[in-house]
Amino acid sequence: MTRRVVVLGGGFGGIEAIRVLERRLGRREDVELLLVSDQNYLLFTPLLPQIASSTVEPRHIIQPIRDIRAHRRFRFLRDRVLGLDLKGRQVHLAEGSVSYDFLVVALGGVTQTFGVPGVEEHAFFFKGLEDAVTLRDRVIDLAEHADHERDPTRRRELLTVCVVGGGYTGVQLIAELHDFFTRYVVPRYLGIQPGEPRLVLLEASEHILRGVDPILAKRARRKLARDGIEVRTGARVTRIEAGGVGINGEQIERAGIVVWVAGVRGHPVFEELGLPRDSAGRVLVNQFLEFPGFPEVFGVGDTVVIADRPEASVPIIPAAIAHGRLVAENILSRLEDRPLVPIEFSPRGMLVSLGMNDAVVDLMGLKFTGYPAWLFWNALHLYKLVGFRKQLQVALDWGLAMVFPRDSAIIRRPSRCPICAGPKLGRVGDRT
Repeated sequence: MTRRVVVLGGGFGGIEAIRVLERRLGRREDVELLLVSDQNYLLFTPLLPQIASSTVEPRHIIQPIRDIRAHRRFRFLRDRVLGLDLKGRQVHLAEGSVSYDFLVVALGGVTQTFGVPGVEEHAFFFKGLEDAVTLRDRVIDLAEHADHERDPTRRRELLTVCVVGGGYTGVQLIAELHDFFTRYVVPRYLGIQPGEPRLVLLEASEHILRGVDPILAKRARRKLARDGIEVRTGARVTRIEAGGVGINGEQIERAGIVVWVAGVRGHPVFEELGLPRDSAGRVLVNQFLEFPGFPEVFGVGDTVVIADRPEASVPIIPAAIAHGRLVAENILSRLEDRPLVPIEFSPRGMLVSLGMNDAVVDLMGLKFTGYPAWLFWNALHLYKLVGFRKQLQVALDWGLAMVFPRDSAIIRRPSRCPICAGPKLGRVGDRT
């Protein structure tokens, strides 16, 4: 009897799971492998901020799943997951349903809005490739308008970017945008003077970069402040409106763009399953990454939180890869009637880019900053890119960015432009 293993999600966790299963199962005819994802590529998310700053070309940080699959035997289905029937062992997709004997859920998470009014309507999300491209185009579009704006107050407002969330993504994004404004926009837009672009990082807690060594986090904050970036902690966003963001229920900060990177919550597909979840909506799993009550279903990455090992559930790529590898091994153990293996992952450190020529690194007890840390950040992320072609393309992008100007061509016509189409700012996901 042929048994089917279905992996949901084409991110790092899902890809790792299907690759390990493929490698370990060899050519066994009694097991069918199926990968399902709504995107046909693997996205290297750490470089998304460099898409927004026009440092790296968008296609250079994605690897088509068909290329990853190559001559492997697992099947790939591009489709969107609508729901799960765990009792009936069915996955409901936009174009039908798929049955399974073993299921790996690696759907990742979605942006956490915390119920703040106006986020969906007026803020930019920053999670996918299209998000980064759309944000890049909107930044350039506002610079084009500000270049001819005679009112200095209005020009300053157009050139204000507020990033909500002082975690790794928020810090790296605002540092990249600072580089783009200072190295490209100001020198080439004659109507924009140095100091007019304004970058604001808003963090609800008292510290940025939680999880990084406090000394390094303070060093990062000093670097951002030295670059003229306003870092405001204890700044809880209470609403977002067209052209502005409300802070702590009182102050309204006027801004041309508001980017929301304040958190991640579990995938909406779990809301109707009645499974135990944490406050962020992630499914609580055991040390073997099994769904409670369904030992044939395993969770990976941002999808789950390990009840007894929350430190092994941090939303970072190494954790997703470790989860994917473990669930593959445990499915093999189920197939071969062997004991399951518990999770042993723990974070080895954190790396945060602070823009061109600077970073902070905390890795296995080794802590360093500045240019050496930036070189190490680049080298490690280049190494982790999937495929030599992508490594070469990104390396060339970095080299060219050191010598030639960045590209300011608007790739897609921004919809609901604040100047061309009225006062309402667009958000990521709008279609032209």
